Amino acid sequence: MITIRPSTDADLPAITAIYGWNVLNGLGTFEEDPPAQDEMTRRRAAFLERGLPYLVAEEDGVVLGYAYAGPFRLRAAYRYTVEDSVYVSPDAVGKGVGKALLTALIAQCEALGLRQMVAVIGDSGNAASIGLHAAMGFEPRGVFPSMGHKFGRWVDLVWMQRPLNGGGERQPDSPGLTLSGV
Repeated sequence: MITIRPSTDADLPAITAIYGWNVLNGLGTFEEDPPAQDEMTRRRAAFLERGLPYLVAEEDGVVLGYAYAGPFRLRAAYRYTVEDSVYVSPDAVGKGVGKALLTALIAQCEALGLRQMVAVIGDSGNAASIGLHAAMGFEPRGVFPSMGHKFGRWVDLVWMQRPLNGGGERQPDSPGLTLSGV
């Protein structure tokens, strides 16, 4: 049975390994060199400091994947919008881990009073991620061709969006994220 829970410091070796595998083998991230665990620790802390969810999926004590929501942009007007990220261990692909993580992530972002979730998917040929997001209510918003260059080829970005808490149908009823910067 897959359990979704908040990540802990003890999960960082597994999170780092899963992300590293995805960096070296996939187009879900445009990073080319896997970051060290101390960098992954710093990144996770930055999301948690904003009160955003950073979740893991585990089965029998083994971390199978992780997901988090991050600010879409740092300007204050974007305080109700987040971008999701979902990474799954190669051993857990096709077992419902991504769907379980994204379901929990959406619920937690709605509980924060957020209004929009954006998916920025690397590679227009990434049928698994595009299909997962579509199944979870995300709608296509566009393809940005040849935005990144990885593995010796140009890679598209697919943009998808899902409303949370009614989206833009009514005024916000929470303060949203605290954002400033560029």
